[in-house]
Amino acid sequence: MSDSDNGGDQKTGNRPLSVRGGGGGPSRVRQSFSHGRSKAVVVEKKRKRVVVNAPGSSSSSGSGGTATTVAAPPPQTKPAADAGKGTGAGGGGGRRPPKAGAGAAPRPGGKGKGAVHKALSDEEYARRLEALKQAKKDEEARRKREAEDEKRRAAEAKARREAEEAERKAREEEEARKKAEEEAEKARAAEEAKKAAEAEATKTAADAAPAAAAAAAAGAEPAGSRGGARAPARTAGGDAPGGDRGDGRKAAVPPKKPAPSRGRSDERRRSGKLTITQATGDAEGGRQRSLAAMRRRQEKDKRRMMGGNEPREKVVRDVKVPDAITVQELANRMAERVADVIKSLMKMGVMATQNQSIDADTAELIVGEFGHRMNRVSEADVEDAIRTSEDDEGDLAPRAPIVTIMGHVDHGKTSLLDALRKTSVVSGEAGGITQHIGAYQVTTPDGAPVTFLDTPGHAAFTSMRSRGAQVTDIVILVVAADDSVMPQTIEAISHAKAAEVPMIVAINKIDKPDANPDKVRQQLLQHEVIVEAMGGDVLDVEVSAITGKGLDTLLENITLQAELLDLRANPERAAEGAVIEAKLDVGRGPVATVLVQRGTLRTGDIFVVGEQWGKVRALIDDKGERVDAAGPSVPVEVLGLNGTPEAGDVLNVVEDEAKAREIADYRQRKSREKIAAQGARATLDQLLAQAKSDEGVAELPLVVKADVQGSNEAIVQALEKIGNDEVRIRILHSGVGAITESDVNLAEASNAPIIGFNVRANAPARDAANQKGVEIRYYSIIYNVVDDVKAAAEGLLSPEIKESFIGYAEIKQVFKVSNVGKVAGCIVTEGVARRSAGVRLLRDNVVIHEGKLKTLKRFKDEVKEVNAGQECGMAFENYEDIREGDVIEIFETEEITRTL
Repeated sequence: MSDSDNGGDQKTGNRPLSVRGGGGGPSRVRQSFSHGRSKAVVVEKKRKRVVVNAPGSSSSSGSGGTATTVAAPPPQTKPAADAGKGTGAGGGGGRRPPKAGAGAAPRPGGKGKGAVHKALSDEEYARRLEALKQAKKDEEARRKREAEDEKRRAAEAKARREAEEAERKAREEEEARKKAEEEAEKARAAEEAKKAAEAEATKTAADAAPAAAAAAAAGAEPAGSRGGARAPARTAGGDAPGGDRGDGRKAAVPPKKPAPSRGRSDERRRSGKLTITQATGDAEGGRQRSLAAMRRRQEKDKRRMMGGNEPREKVVRDVKVPDAITVQELANRMAERVADVIKSLMKMGVMATQNQSIDADTAELIVGEFGHRMNRVSEADVEDAIRTSEDDEGDLAPRAPIVTIMGHVDHGKTSLLDALRKTSVVSGEAGGITQHIGAYQVTTPDGAPVTFLDTPGHAAFTSMRSRGAQVTDIVILVVAADDSVMPQTIEAISHAKAAEVPMIVAINKIDKPDANPDKVRQQLLQHEVIVEAMGGDVLDVEVSAITGKGLDTLLENITLQAELLDLRANPERAAEGAVIEAKLDVGRGPVATVLVQRGTLRTGDIFVVGEQWGKVRALIDDKGERVDAAGPSVPVEVLGLNGTPEAGDVLNVVEDEAKAREIADYRQRKSREKIAAQGARATLDQLLAQAKSDEGVAELPLVVKADVQGSNEAIVQALEKIGNDEVRIRILHSGVGAITESDVNLAEASNAPIIGFNVRANAPARDAANQKGVEIRYYSIIYNVVDDVKAAAEGLLSPEIKESFIGYAEIKQVFKVSNVGKVAGCIVTEGVARRSAGVRLLRDNVVIHEGKLKTLKRFKDEVKEVNAGQECGMAFENYEDIREGDVIEIFETEEITRTL
């Protein structure tokens, strides 16, 4: 670091840095700061290294200039010759390099003030010379590349400018062409307007000529009487209006100038007022005419110029009219004015505004009056999205038979199915009876699949049995050999006949000692079921679910019957099936057990089922395993519904979600309209009459929640059958799923108990029920539900009063006793007289009083009863009109509890 580096411009503590000591090498510098502080700094002084120019380069001027500085420091060399030797006469240039073959001469140096002479070795000198040549070559190559790049960039820029210029010229030519076309169109329109104006002027002049001639004749007479005629006014062409131009033609009378309208004066009068539109700077009122309006205006002007105000040709349209349509929508579809449509309706005697709906018949008359064609459509057309066409014979493939097991309760239907499936379903049923409809698939010994539907046998499950019979191919009628034909057996026979499906009679419990299959066959004859053993065509098999006897024969008969029916379906079409059962699962949501009848149901399909729709999220077979697809006659549980469908609804696969939503919304709307129509049919008088008739009827309100839709339907139907003219069951709400807090609130408002069938209340519902005192009863067997509700309904019945006569007494004499009143001296002629019994006073065999005894005395003692043949004294409560010879009838009342 030199002195100049620490000049006075770098001030630290108002004092410059100074070097102590002289000469090269490190030295110390004392740096002073304010407040007497200082700091020692080590400073190293370096000298500048100077070397001679490369050979061939010219030296500096005669001043003995400074040698060239190089970046690399020179290596240590031996002492060279004195600086005075080898200097030129001028003292400025270096020596020329030695010739080849000469000895190694010392390298030329430079001399001047303060110059340092260094000597280089031959190898170092040759190496540096080679490096310099290579650097020159590299520099020339770089400059050449830069020149080529510059040339290429110039060529590209030139091509780009030429392309832009060509594009600009093409654009200008296109604009010029469009401008020429627009000017030609304007010229044509102006020419047409000019011709139309001339034609209009000619027509006006021709119409006004007779009137002008008459006016001229009328004005000539007074002028002649005065002795002079005033010349008529000349037109711009020098012709009198309406007169002769000299060549025999009438001069055209120009049209009169229109009188100034009051609108302009109003505008001038209002021009001094400041409006909001003017203040905001929007002179057009904030609304611009649309391009379509301008085109319509131009077309209207063109038609007026070309053909006058001739009526346009009527456009006949095809108008789609639904069952109900608003007046405005009908006018829009006909492209007519709403006011014209309302006028037509008023002519027909229909007073309707544009937002009111009219029926399809009225709309048809309006459409015909306006000259359009009507195409009547219905909201039910959305159902057309569901494909219901018949399949071609070539697309049909064999399918498994659907077999429904029916019969009376406890005749062994589920046990028989368990024996076929080698499972134990009956052990899981509450009470050992089936209360849900189940669908299973069994493989026969020969490998053929068979689908079984197990239906409940209880009387309450009539709808379940009916649904099972409607979707089945074969009905197996199970009859216990030790119990014969029962009521639900007869009902199952009726369902099978109504569905027109073949029947196979399975006589079960053949292993019991008291089994009598012949008796069963004979009783079936009474219901027109003739088995083969009795000469009929109905197959019958004696089976035992316990021992397994006859099961193979039963499967063979099912296979034989299926072959005769030739059951086939198309597996490649959109799926169609029937909902066997539906429930609301806590973890999985709404779940429907579906029996596929046609097509194949796959994961991801969009479907509609009743009033609900959904997308198949998962398919679970009867073994609880997930499957990707279910073909015809395969029962599966379907997950992915948006709501719980009704048992018996039909499932149809549709194309997309939009159609599924549309169909489901339409069905829900129709259902609501149906319910509303039922409630709206009753007038006020009818409601009052119904309330008066129900005045003496006691109601038992209930809230019912069940695990599946079928059980819920069966319970509601069974409970609604309970009751008579004095008491009845009213179901406030019934649904599928757990008991919720809203159910408790509804039950509390109506003072109703809640019945839960195979479901439980959640925690908020339990807390609410305990707090509000709502009774929740849980059941798992439908018998108990019906019996308990029936007992509760019987408790609402008024008891029956039964009278029993216990004696008669005859009044012999009447006494008047102070503080007591009249007392009848009587003799008991029959039976017994009791103090607590009721009495009637008979006079000439006519009841004149009924009441109770105030006192019953034997002599002077109060007694509880007096036997026949004894005398006693009786006094009535609040009655003293008693006479000798009257008869007292003594009776007792008994309340008998009534039953339904």
